[in-house]
Amino acid sequence: MKNETPRPEFVTEDHLTFLDDLRESGLCNMYGATPHIQESFPEVTRPESRKILGYWMATFADRQEAEEKENCS
Repeated sequence: MKNETPRPEFVTEDHLTFLDDLRESGLCNMYGATPHIQESFPEVTRPESRKILGYWMATFADRQEAEEKENCS
């Protein structure tokens, strides 16, 4: 099922990849990832980091499904 969450214009693939990698690392609970975003992307404000995380969470399942399909092809 395709998620219809609009992507904020400041969200980049680098942000999403960073969060995917952070999740895989197990370093933190993803609900607490906002400071990690700000540390790795100093140009991102706190409100933007929250929106990046929110977008990542809202679209995680769809992106994982798409990645699995690509890996099976």
